[in-house]
Amino acid sequence: MGVNSVTNACAHLQNASRARLGLTSLPNNKYNLRLALALHRAGFVNSVTRAGPHPPPPETLLTFEPEPVTNMNVATRRLWLGLKYWNNEPVMRKVTPVSKPSRLVTATLDELSRVSRGFPAGHLKGLNLGECMFLSTDRGVLEVREALERKVGGLVLCRVS
Repeated sequence: MGVNSVTNACAHLQNASRARLGLTSLPNNKYNLRLALALHRAGFVNSVTRAGPHPPPPETLLTFEPEPVTNMNVATRRLWLGLKYWNNEPVMRKVTPVSKPSRLVTATLDELSRVSRGFPAGHLKGLNLGECMFLSTDRGVLEVREALERKVGGLVLCRVS
């Protein structure tokens, strides 16, 4: 699985938010795309757009139509993420990967229930206020509360606060 690309994406997003960038890019692969869409659903990211090596114009960011992906340009495709700020502070202050390529951390439904209520379970610490945890499940990348609603466990990717 692409745990390595998710780990790199977490480090890049934390560095970009600390540098107060409005727009940043990640390599276009399915793991980064699923994580970016989950961050967008949770409200940490303003927009997610697929484009080339240069960012789309800011005024057309939400309605941008990318050129079709071919064998000639697939390596140059990027995911462009618009980062959010509130009162001059980044919404994503801390993005820490939980699973690493050397140690994959999975969680069952019971463990997720305890963690979401703030209690530790296994290798996982409880969630604090304003913190989210993202999982890779058989139904895609879900936030821990979405996973509890759908009653699925999975591989714990990262924590965002």
